[in-house]
Amino acid sequence: MAELVYGKISSQESIRLEETYGAHNYHPLPVVIAKGKGPFVWDPEGNQYYDFLSAYSAVNQGHCHPVIIQALIDQARELTLTSRAFFNNKLGEYEKFITEFFGYEMVLPMNTGAEAVETAMKLSRKWGYQKKGIPENEAILIFAENNFHGRTISIVSASTDPTAYKEYGPFTPGIEIIPYNDTAALEKILAEKGDKVAAFIVEPIQGEAGVYVPDAGYLKKCLDICHQHNVLFVADEVQTGIARTGRLLASDWEDIHPDIVILGKAISGGVLPVSAVLSSREIMMCIKPGEHGSTFGGFPLACAVAKAALEVIRDEHLTEKAEKLGKIFRAEMEKIDSPMIELVRGKGLLNAVIIKPTNGVEAWDVCVKMKENGVLAKPTHDHIIRFAPPLVITEKELMDAIKRIKDTILSFS
Repeated sequence: MAELVYGKISSQESIRLEETYGAHNYHPLPVVIAKGKGPFVWDPEGNQYYDFLSAYSAVNQGHCHPVIIQALIDQARELTLTSRAFFNNKLGEYEKFITEFFGYEMVLPMNTGAEAVETAMKLSRKWGYQKKGIPENEAILIFAENNFHGRTISIVSASTDPTAYKEYGPFTPGIEIIPYNDTAALEKILAEKGDKVAAFIVEPIQGEAGVYVPDAGYLKKCLDICHQHNVLFVADEVQTGIARTGRLLASDWEDIHPDIVILGKAISGGVLPVSAVLSSREIMMCIKPGEHGSTFGGFPLACAVAKAALEVIRDEHLTEKAEKLGKIFRAEMEKIDSPMIELVRGKGLLNAVIIKPTNGVEAWDVCVKMKENGVLAKPTHDHIIRFAPPLVITEKELMDAIKRIKDTILSFS
């Protein structure tokens, strides 16, 4: 057995324990991560890998960024949790910072991305009843096909993926689903039911669907259509936000200002579960005291960590870096001469390579082989590999990882 370098449990034992005592609701790649720094992770035996998943874009600032970790330590020594039964001396400061950072008037802090999506759904309905005058219990929320917004019952009620919704019904009513990247479909449903529609909730780029980038102008057109019908345009930027796509928000690619923005994941640099819903004062004030909340939402430790994480994005110019390195990555992937590569797409450092099964080799097999070559990525929808390294990766490190990816794919040709 290989000598342990990190921790006290081997990779083999770690996997055995998870499979024995943990629910089997994930199918992980056969690798155990024991340490992380920047764009790298190591297994217990000391083998080093490039992390090209970044915890589904939660670790944009890199693993264990020293500025964020120091903020965590400093705040943890002072105060961690108060609940919202009292004021604390970190929340207001953070709220001012994040609203100014993204150009909104108010924020409702939560913990996970799914909680933030649920919050946006509730806020949209509140607005629909109070401001638009929709009859009670008749508000409609529109979603796009192939979306992924989270795992709660209400959210999977909007899913078109059987693995997300099968055997979880009955589902939340008042939800309509239209095709993604189809402005005509949005126009049609709003023409028919627009008087009862509170919001259109959409991902600017569908990450879990395989980094599906819509046509240029799609988001702007959707926002305009929504406003013509007095409907809120809600952007779920949990995965696409915080510099991942080469803009602070993916919505910024079309210079639009969504009525509500949903944030999570990298808002804390992967250090704590932190999420946020940003909107205008008019919309946000539709929720009154006692009508929504969370014991941990906006807790002092999260506020200190999230503020530091956003400052890292700004101070290290990670937005600009993501755009530059993303162009290099896609160009290099397109140069690979292999029948297995069907398509390369993405924005910034959120990219996907569509794999055409060849000689019995599928995307999973490519990812297992890449792991052996020191790069970690994961398939989505069986035939698509998502590539999303931490934004702190250097160009030299990126080129080294690209060579390993190329060598892996060409080894199957």
